[in-house]
Parts: sequence; structure tokens; C-alpha cells
Amino acid sequence: MKTIASVLSTLKSGGLDARLAEIYGCPQDAAAPYAQRLQDLVTKFAQVFAESAETADLELFSAPGRTEIGGNHTDHQHGHVLAASVNLDIIAAARQNGTRTIRIQSEGFPIDVIDLSDLTVQDAEKNTSAALIRGVAARFAQLGYPVTGFDAYTTSNVLKGSGLSSSAAFEVLVGNILNTLFAKGEVSPVAIAQIGQYAENVYYGKPCGLMDQMASSVGGIIAIDFGDPDQPVVEPVSFDFAHSGLALCIIDSGADHGDLTDEYAAIPAEMKAVAAYFGKRHLSEVPEDEFLHALADVRLKTGDRAVLRALHFFADDQRVALQAQALKSNDIERFKALIIESGRSSSNNLQNVFATGSTREQSVALVLALCERLLAPIGGAWRVHGGGFAGTVQAFVPLSEVNGFQAAIEAVFGQGSCHVLSIRPVGGCWIG
Repeated sequence: MKTIASVLSTLKSGGLDARLAEIYGCPQDAAAPYAQRLQDLVTKFAQVFAESAETADLELFSAPGRTEIGGNHTDHQHGHVLAASVNLDIIAAARQNGTRTIRIQSEGFPIDVIDLSDLTVQDAEKNTSAALIRGVAARFAQLGYPVTGFDAYTTSNVLKGSGLSSSAAFEVLVGNILNTLFAKGEVSPVAIAQIGQYAENVYYGKPCGLMDQMASSVGGIIAIDFGDPDQPVVEPVSFDFAHSGLALCIIDSGADHGDLTDEYAAIPAEMKAVAAYFGKRHLSEVPEDEFLHALADVRLKTGDRAVLRALHFFADDQRVALQAQALKSNDIERFKALIIESGRSSSNNLQNVFATGSTREQSVALVLALCERLLAPIGGAWRVHGGGFAGTVQAFVPLSEVNGFQAAIEAVFGQGSCHVLSIRPVGGCWIG
């Protein structure tokens, strides 16, 4: 029996250090901080769920944040993406509670209580974590798994609004809890990602693509072909940025994400309008040469911005394979050049670096300009990261220059705005 006391003892004695080193991609003698964080988690679980009897094993779980490396706004057009899990994650301690109720206490938030007797979509839960929990549980139940109640305590260092996809990590975390407690680990990482997307689309009410969940669930660096989103083709790409002398930095522009729904929604809508001109639903179905041949008429029917965004899609979609190949052949200079090309395409054609008509608030564009000024002379690379408009910027910085780069960025955008990350080799998982 994995009691609270026995799990704490295992963590304190280093009994999970080898497993933690595997998950986080660090030497075993560097696993102690991860073990201490889990000890703190288990202690908080015991405090919150003090009244529950220890009649089931206490299990530990983790799901990482993600970074998009290639393919900006290509996934929703069933294109290609290069993405990776990072060393920031949401962790959970969980055990079955013998009831028909899921209780999840996320640190710093009100407890979510889900009655499993009703797994239908609840309109009042839209845009809440409760909707994600109910949606993931509903999908597992639909797949025939005997989902019953459990208690869980979670804590996260995946910063909300950081462009690292905390919502996808949460969905993947809940999926791994259900997979371990009720499905005997039978559900694959790809299927867990699809279940998370289902919960976000149907229960949460956000029409997201599948990239975020896939990167968090599968782990490492992966190239994804979304040509058939029901059966995405996932290819691992083995590469160590630190070994190649680069640090991965994610810079939070600090801009307000409010009132940008229309900006985000306009990108897939305009891309689909171009696809519809050719009788297709997504741009990945449209041959690029046909698009270019009909360009004069397409711009009349759909507008110039839609055409520019389609041009971005075709170029960035093809760039993903080139980026993956550059990493596989250890051609880091080619990779950095492609990153910069992608960023310029996003800025000039996709136009997602500031909101339409915004003049005073252009923080993402300012981050990009500062990155170019700082990194171009020292061989770095930079691009807008994720959705854009008021989000984050990704930078690849020579290791010897990281401290100076971070200081220069934070002097303008505030302390803690530049996050130095590493690629995590393992995606969402049961720790032990």
C-alpha cells in the first residue's frame, strides 16, 4: 500500500530520484529539488484531504508545458508543427476515494468537485477547469473505462499566459490520472492528447487545435503531421540544444490578453476562407501552385490579409520539415536561419504581433525588435511564439550570453519576464 507516509519516505530516501532524472532529463544527483517539490505536494494533499481514509494507493503524476518551435498557426489548418515539452510542469498526488465524485484541489484556486453521475456538458462550467475535468472523465467513460471518484492535489510552475499552454498540461495531467487509476495505462499518449482536445473543444468551449496537448502528452521534441487529426503522425526528433551551445528562452511580453478573441479567431477564419475558394475546408488540402495561379482572384474574393496569411501558412508549413531535418543533421546555423524566417513571416504575413489598430500597445513587436538588436550580432534566433498578439516570444541564445540577454530583456519588461527553459524528454506521465 502506497500510503502518504510511505510515499514521503520513498521521496526523502531518494527512491524516485532515478525516475525523476529520466523524466526531467537531468543527472540523478540533480533530482533532489524535484523530489522535494513532490514531498511538499504530498504534504499538502494530506492536509486538504485529511478526512479521507487511506484505502487506495497514493500515486504521483506530472504533465509538462510545451513550446512551439516551428509551424505558427499551422495546426488548425491540418498542417505540420515542430513542438517540444519543457521542464516546467503541473504535478499531482491522487488516489481513488471510493465515491462517484472527483475532487481536485489546484494550489491557489477553489476546489473543483465533479459529480460523475452527470457527465454531460454544463454550460455554467464553460471556460473553467471543472469543464476540462468533466470532459476528460466523460471521454474516458465513453471509451468504456470504469471511472469512479478520486481526490487529487495539484501544483504548477507552468505560468498562465506564458505561451507554454498550462490548460493543455492540465488536461494531460487529468488524462494520466484517469489512465493510471481506471484504465490500467492502456490509453496511449496520442489518445490522451486527443481526449484533452475533446474536453477543451466540447466542454470548455474553446476550438483549439491539437498541438498543445500533443506536445505535452508525447514529450521531447516532436514533428507532427496533422493531415488526419484523428490519426496524427508523430515523429520524435532527437536533439539537445544545450549540447549545441544554445539556451531556449521564452519572453513574456506582459501585455493584456483581454478582448483578443476576435483577433485569434480571425486567423483560422481567413485561412479557411481561402481554402473555401478552392472548395476545401483547410489550407493543407489546397495545392500551393493552384493558390498562386489564382492569386489575383483569391485576393478579390477573400481580401489581402487572408491571402497574406495563406502565404504564411504555405511557407511555415514547409519550414517545419526543414527545421526538423536541420536538427537531425546538427546544422544549427540552418536551424537558426529558419527560426528567423518563420518569425519574419509571422510578423509580415500572418500579422499576429499586435492587435489590429493598436498603436500604444505593441509589446510583442517591441520584444522582437529588442531580440533582433541583442541576438543578431551574437548568432541567436528569435520569433513570435504561439498565438501571438499579446503573448510571448521565443529566443535561442548562446549559452555564454544568456545572463546578459536575460538582464537586458528584464530591464525593459520586468523581472521574471525572460524564462530560461530546457527541453524535457518525457511527456505526461505517472511518476510512481
